[in-house]
Parts: sequence; structure tokens; C-alpha cells
Amino acid sequence: MNRLSAMVIACFLAVSIVSAQGTKDPKAQQILKSTSAKYKSLKSMSATFKVTSLDQKTNKKDVQNGSLILKGEKYKLALKGQEVISDGKTSWTYLKESNEVQINDVNSKSDAINPTNIFTIYEKGFSTKYMGDKKVDNVMVHQIELVPDDQKKSFFKIQINIHKSEKIVTLAKIFDKNGNIYIYSIEKFKINIDVDDALFTFDPVKFPGVEVVDLR
Repeated sequence: MNRLSAMVIACFLAVSIVSAQGTKDPKAQQILKSTSAKYKSLKSMSATFKVTSLDQKTNKKDVQNGSLILKGEKYKLALKGQEVISDGKTSWTYLKESNEVQINDVNSKSDAINPTNIFTIYEKGFSTKYMGDKKVDNVMVHQIELVPDDQKKSFFKIQINIHKSEKIVTLAKIFDKNGNIYIYSIEKFKINIDVDDALFTFDPVKFPGVEVVDLR
């Protein structure tokens, strides 16, 4: 999975930080814990979102639309030019332009971001700060800032908005050390939807001439 794809999944579920090692803001911790419990209770979910990449050095801006479907350890992520699919054991990254699919094992013991560890990967190593509440697009949200204790991270902070009544992430911003800001805004969100498990496997028959690159 490429960096942008992994960061998308991380932003959707980054609110699972419930016991950060750094400075703990009690109100931020309570909100994160409550939101994490909401996500963990879901059988499945789907969302459409917009990713805005801002390069502050060149003032370059790029906007992509995407969608995500999650069911337990299975997921399907669609972004411009690619799809990332996983059944919990195997992941397929399909690149539309080259008609190529890359196959990898899903390693639950790895530090890589995936649905197997998404609810625990951020449990340690972050400070949290409650920034207050605010009305955004006629919706009241909590604003929370997360700062990694490890200064070797490629980013230096994450800011998220959480819907006060629905307890879901509506926006996340990642600030990286190269001067880039990635903004993930959730446009539509559905929970406990009916999803056929066939959606989480890649069928090469549906992609005539696809080049299969098995990296397992």
C-alpha cells in the first residue's frame, strides 16, 4: 500500500488513541476513548471523502476524491488511479493506468497500518490536546490535536474534528516535516451496511490483460 493510501485509513480511525504516552489532556482522552468505542462497535462502514494535499513551499494544491468500505479486517479503498483491497490475509493494490496488481501478505505483527492493528497502532507515543469545539458546516465538532513523542516521525502533528453527537471523525489534517499538509474531509458516512465478502478479493478475470506482480 502506498503512503497516501495508508494515511487515508489512518486518518479515518486515528481517534483510536486512547492511552497516549505523552501529555494526556483528560477531556481529549475521554472524547477519543468514546469515539474509539463507537468505531469498534461497528460491524461495517462505508465513507466517501476528499483528500486535499497542500505544498506550502510551492503553494501547489491537489484534490482527490475517494471511498472506503470496511468490514472487520477486510477493506476496499479507492483513490484516483488505484484500488487497495484486502480480505484480512492478502492485500491487492491495483494500478489502473498500468493495469497492474501487486499482491502482498497482510502481516498482523507488522508496524504497517492496516485494519488488523488500526485500533492499537496509535495507543502509545502521542500527546493529546483538546482545542475546543466549533461549528463547521452547521455541525458542532470537537477539535483535538495529536503530537507524536517520536521526533523521527515524518509528521509533527495531526488535528482532527469529531462530530459531537455522532462521535465520528469529520476531518483530519496531517502536517508533515516537508511542508505538506494533507486534509481528509469526510463527505458521507454509513454504518453497519450489508457488504458481500466478494468485494474484498481481487478477481483478475474482471481485468483482462492485468499484470500480476506477486510480492509475497
